[in-house]
Amino acid sequence: MERNRSAAAANRAGRIPPVYRAVMAAAGPIVRWWGRLEVVGLDTLPLHGATIVPANHDSAWDPVVIAFAARRQRQIQALAKASLWKNPLLRRVLDGMGQIPVRRGQADMDALDAAVQCLSAGGCLGIFPEGTRSQGRQLRARSGAGRLAQAVPEARIVCAAVSGTVDIARFPRRPRLKVTFFEPTPPPPSESALQLSTRLTAELRAVAPIATAGRH
Repeated sequence: MERNRSAAAANRAGRIPPVYRAVMAAAGPIVRWWGRLEVVGLDTLPLHGATIVPANHDSAWDPVVIAFAARRQRQIQALAKASLWKNPLLRRVLDGMGQIPVRRGQADMDALDAAVQCLSAGGCLGIFPEGTRSQGRQLRARSGAGRLAQAVPEARIVCAAVSGTVDIARFPRRPRLKVTFFEPTPPPPSESALQLSTRLTAELRAVAPIATAGRH
């Protein structure tokens, strides 16, 4: 079943599904008005062609905020934890948005294959090199982002550093959301997949340091 979902998600690259548009429209009041979103460097994100978007991850809101920030430029499909598909309603939304389920803690070749297919079709793929939310911890980078870059060497890499998302639920205090798109430094010769992921994570965290929900 997950193999079929992954393949279907990969096949959606290149067109924006109605569900994706609906989710972006629903997120608008929260992200743009309540969150006072600031977007920097959007023109760094190419309009077409294979693109990998690594991002830092501190809040469950990160994928939505990044996607909303990029909406006028690109649809960002994303690798998301497979457990989210257990909720029937959320499963329909995720499938409709073209997201790709990935099983954590194991080598998920189905997810990797679907991600490569998405990029090979000219899609824009979001990935969290840290693998999961930081929750205030310094996490080791996973090799996934680097493996994708090596598998699709023609893909451009544009980082998305997101901040302020842990403050979204701190009512009545309003957050200040910010997404900064930027190109990472050029890779040195013979950089391994893990080294690339580690470098991308460091560059992201230089722009958006680790933030923890509940702290000021």
